[in-house]
Amino acid sequence: MKHEAVREDKRRTSMQTLVELWLVSTKLGLTSFGGPIAHIGYFHEEYVRRRKWMDEKSYADLVALCQFLPGPASSQVGIGIGVMRAGVLGGIISFLGFTLPSVLALIIFALILQGIDIENSGWIHGLKVVAVAVVAQAILGMAQKLTPDLKRKALALFALVATLLWQTSYTQVVVILIAAIFGFLIYSKNNGNTDSKNQFPISRRFGVICLSLFFTLLILLPLVREVTSWHWIAVFDSFYRSGSLVFGGGHVVLPLLEREFVPNGWISKEVFLAGYGAAQAVPGPLFTFAAYLGAVMNGGIGGLIATLAIFLPAFLLILGTLPFWEALRRNQKINGALMGVNAAVVGILISAFYQPIWTSSIMEPMDFAFAAVLFSMLVYWKLPPWVIVVTGAAGGSLLTFLS
Repeated sequence: MKHEAVREDKRRTSMQTLVELWLVSTKLGLTSFGGPIAHIGYFHEEYVRRRKWMDEKSYADLVALCQFLPGPASSQVGIGIGVMRAGVLGGIISFLGFTLPSVLALIIFALILQGIDIENSGWIHGLKVVAVAVVAQAILGMAQKLTPDLKRKALALFALVATLLWQTSYTQVVVILIAAIFGFLIYSKNNGNTDSKNQFPISRRFGVICLSLFFTLLILLPLVREVTSWHWIAVFDSFYRSGSLVFGGGHVVLPLLEREFVPNGWISKEVFLAGYGAAQAVPGPLFTFAAYLGAVMNGGIGGLIATLAIFLPAFLLILGTLPFWEALRRNQKINGALMGVNAAVVGILISAFYQPIWTSSIMEPMDFAFAAVLFSMLVYWKLPPWVIVVTGAAGGSLLTFLS
């Protein structure tokens, strides 16, 4: 009886953890505007500062890994946090909570509101200003922890300059590799802080299976597509390859998807661009633009299949690398490399803060003043992020009305 009671307590605790994870990730999925860098800021505020589910270093390491992997970095960070809390099922719950709100919204846009111009609405501009405040807070917090000395400040500066001046899809990967090499050489004898309270309950065998499945699908899907000429295989292959080959965030996937679907007549360029505008108007990952495209071509079911196909590579990659990542990050030399990578991530964040977040949001002095108010509400008055989001949307609408 005692063992049954213990098992029941564990089951109840596990269920409570999953429910909590679902509620928190769904809240983030409903309120996280501004793109992947802003999402990392929202995650940092919710998971690290407020709930303390991860320490600063573990979060920075996870962000560095997800920046290095192809796919939507913010979604992979959310999956990693979910895995840490409740295993693979937790990763799935975290992903669904963060992704489903924008998926459903974009399917509705495709089926009902297609063609309506919302990209230039006042409340959308207000949410862009919110992203400025959120990212600024994330940068300040991470810079204090991850660039405490001049060497790491120099690495961050290098990453900032490089990613600003050479904006290609592979620049971030090259910068992170260079920073890892310098960190390995400079800090390999530095013990640092390798302690971590976090564990990712995934076996290496499961990780190998996930990585093998990722490469198998990447190689076999185009071959099956050629042999069968089945429409659904072609659609799945196009979205899967696009999700597998994207470095640098959601905006980079646009030309890949346009090349896959516009020239062959599956979707017109006008409808494609209308959906892209709608995708930037909803919270959550920009990769959910695939849900819009899938719904335009094949209805609601098509939207869900497109979502599965474009996010599946990201899921397989993060689940495949986490077991090895945790082992490697405890190695003294690898830890030195990570110290360099983490400093570079700060520079990459600052670069993204300027372009595209700042340049697309702060157009005039009133925008800067509004961003300063939102930043103060978030940092000094300690108001929850959802209050900042609501204030930003309402303020953006008001500013548009008064202008």
